Amino acid sequence: MRRVHISNKRISRVRGFTLLEALLGFLILSIGMLGIASLQAISLKAGKTSVYNSVAMMKVDELFESMRANPTVLATYAGAGNDNGCTGTKDCSEAELAADDVHWWKENLKAGLPSAVTTAVTVTAPTAPSKLATVKIDVSWKERNKEAGGSVDKTYTTTANICTEIPCY
Repeated sequence: MRRVHISNKRISRVRGFTLLEALLGFLILSIGMLGIASLQAISLKAGKTSVYNSVAMMKVDELFESMRANPTVLATYAGAGNDNGCTGTKDCSEAELAADDVHWWKENLKAGLPSAVTTAVTVTAPTAPSKLATVKIDVSWKERNKEAGGSVDKTYTTTANICTEIPCY
């Protein structure tokens, strides 16, 4: 049986090299983890912006559907709105119903979007012989933004044609 002797010099060099490899690996791993954390923060911000845009789009579509269901008083939808209690047993006129729709639409926007929500509804009456009115809705809000040093203005704007009489052309 033969014995193999390894010198102490050789062992000490190997130990130091392994420690250096471990430190370099840890440095590379740390830089990678910092990059992943940064990407996570950016994706969370983009996700929140996307949610706000979706809320604005859905609420604007809700108001357009209310207008299509009650087209004879389109000008009322451009007003401030009023809680007329047009739910359940109360009989409301078309104008009262439109004002009630606008009131609750604005309340729902405040609940779904960040602070300082402003709205603008513009109704352009049809010109004869057309019976299509043009309605433009703008929803604006302020969104937090660290790069801008506070908040940044966001706006969702859309336009639709709404038939005011049947048949429509």
